[in-house]
Amino acid sequence: MAAGHGNTPAAWTAVSVAMLGFVVGSVALLQVPTQMTLLWVGIVIALVAFPLFLVLAKLGLHASEH
Repeated sequence: MAAGHGNTPAAWTAVSVAMLGFVVGSVALLQVPTQMTLLWVGIVIALVAFPLFLVLAKLGLHASEH
């Protein structure tokens, strides 16, 4: 692996968005009864992370500064 592997704004943004989606989904699963709408919102947020990464990478934010 390269020294700067994953240390780009595109990667950090995508991981942060995916993490937000997982947190929202986890909170939905902790509710009694399970909040299915909130769960699907979390799933959609997590799935948006990959296309977001691709867009940011195309904009040049995936270039390593090293």
